[in-house]
Amino acid sequence: MTHTGRQRLKLLALFAIFALPVVLAWGMVQFRLGIPEGRTAHGELAPGLPDLAQWPLTGVEKEGASDWLLVFDCGEACDDAADRWWRLHRALGREADRVSRLRIGGSAGPLPGAAVTQWTHAAEWRGDHRLWILDPEGRVVLGYGAGVAAGDVLSDLRRLLRLNPESPLAQYANLEDPSEAGGVAAAGEGADDRG
Repeated sequence: MTHTGRQRLKLLALFAIFALPVVLAWGMVQFRLGIPEGRTAHGELAPGLPDLAQWPLTGVEKEGASDWLLVFDCGEACDDAADRWWRLHRALGREADRVSRLRIGGSAGPLPGAAVTQWTHAAEWRGDHRLWILDPEGRVVLGYGAGVAAGDVLSDLRRLLRLNPESPLAQYANLEDPSEAGGVAAAGEGADDRG
C-alpha cells in the first residue's frame, strides 16, 4: 500500500470513529433498540394537581424554600400511617432535615417534625391514606395510593433529593435568620421540633 493509500485509510478511520456513535444513536432512536421502557418512580406523576397553597386545607402555609414535603391523608385510622411516615422520614438519615411532613386529618396530635391540618371540603382528587411528595415550591411531584410500600416511597424520595441537591449556601441562609427554618406550619403548629 502506498503512502497516499495509508493516509486515506487513516482519514476514513477517523471519520468512522466520529460518525459511528451518531449512526448508532440514530438507530437506537429510530428502532427503539436499547432504550429502557420501564419507569423509575414508583408513584404516579401528578402534574394536574394544584399547588399546596390552593388545596382546601385549614390554615396551612409552606415555610422554608428548600424543604420537600411529604403530605399524607389520614382518614379515620391515622396512628399507624403517621408512625409509618415518621419512620420513613427518619430513614432518610442526614437528608431528613430537607423533608417536612404534613398530616391531613386524624384526631391525635402530631408526631415530632410534623404539622397537622384538616380538609375544609373534600377535593375530587383526595382519598383516604393517599400520600403525595411536593417539591420546595409546593407543587405535587408524585402521588401514591393507599397500599404503597414505604420502601418504594423511600427510594423515590431519596432519588428526588439526590437529583435536586441542596444549595451549598442554604445552610448559611438558615443561620442568618433562625425564624426562617424550613417546614410547614398548620393550625398554629410549628415544624422546628423535628425528631
